[in-house]
Amino acid sequence: MISIDQAQAIILDTVSPLPAEDVSLLAALGRVAAEDLTALWDIPLADYSAMDGYAFAAASGTDLAVSGFLPAGGTHETPVPTGSAVKIMTGAVIPPGCDTVVPIEDVVAGEGHISIRDRVTPGMNIRRRGEDVVRGDLVIPAGTLLRPSEIGMITSLGRTSVSVVRTVRAAVLSTGDELLDAGTVPRPGQVINSNSYAVAAQVRDSGAEPLMLGIARDEREIIRGKLEEGLAADLLITTGGVSVGDRDLVKELLVELGGEIRFWQVSMKPGKPVAFAVVRGKPVFALPGNPVAAMVSFEQFVRPALLKMAGHSRIFRPVVKAVLQEAVKNPGKRPHLVRGAVELTGGRYRVVSTGNQSSGRISSLTRSNGLMVLPPDASLAAGDEVDVQLLDRSFEMGPFAP
Repeated sequence: MISIDQAQAIILDTVSPLPAEDVSLLAALGRVAAEDLTALWDIPLADYSAMDGYAFAAASGTDLAVSGFLPAGGTHETPVPTGSAVKIMTGAVIPPGCDTVVPIEDVVAGEGHISIRDRVTPGMNIRRRGEDVVRGDLVIPAGTLLRPSEIGMITSLGRTSVSVVRTVRAAVLSTGDELLDAGTVPRPGQVINSNSYAVAAQVRDSGAEPLMLGIARDEREIIRGKLEEGLAADLLITTGGVSVGDRDLVKELLVELGGEIRFWQVSMKPGKPVAFAVVRGKPVFALPGNPVAAMVSFEQFVRPALLKMAGHSRIFRPVVKAVLQEAVKNPGKRPHLVRGAVELTGGRYRVVSTGNQSSGRISSLTRSNGLMVLPPDASLAAGDEVDVQLLDRSFEMGPFAP
């Protein structure tokens, strides 16, 4: 067996970002920029008013004649005389001869004139040309995750589309004679195929596009055909059929299809019987059939690969130190990734396990938002610190009182 770190290193040394494609700006949300984006003009393009108020020269004094009105989007070509002011709206270009804007609420307005009540500072309430971006600036470098703020900035650059790393298409296949399609009622010995939906949801949560291949019965030709179908995607994920049973055929068939098994079995619990292969240039992850083992293995190995292929630079979940709220043990010789409920209070993380840690207990995952990393032969008491891999942001509203 190899360690989790060794397995991750093998995977990340194998996969690379996918080619780029041009997409519309809204379609680029959550994607990674594949090009450097530079400014073709200053932002703002001129000095603008930051307030609804009056524009004037600060040296004019506090009693001013009002000589005009300037709405947003308007310009005033002739200089404003000393001793005069122009009523101006937010976003209008500062007229020649003016260096200051005073808000409407800070003046006493009369017929054709104003009196300024508060002290005036030259340059106040003006957005200066290029104060945000100067022409030629590198505004968004390649490799940047495009959030709503980046979409807004790209729009300000005059773009309607952007080059991004192509979305990863990940095929998902579950194997096993005992599996039933969703929506059916199982009998003893039968199991609803929750793995495909859980893993596909993890794929989508990673920003990739899942392609559901359904269920493959434990027959060579059926599994082989489904594997062939899955190799049309960018990445293939299987669950089940990867251990050492008589019908665990996945690894053998991957080799028959020309694949190379890069590793099989990782020193971790749950998720030991996981394999990583490359078949016809495509990464293939063969995850365990137990639901929790499949999802935990996905988090450690598949998610980082998907994020790297999509061009992300931050590909691992954050790991924090959390204070245990109970005693926990790991008497085994493999690191144990224990499902836990995490809360952040008073600047510290606290964590408690979600109960029975059987690999078949999906409910233990529904109550968790992190994975405690217990080293081999560990015996920790309440109050000790433990590493926790955060799975989502719900730890901010955990089970503990402040």
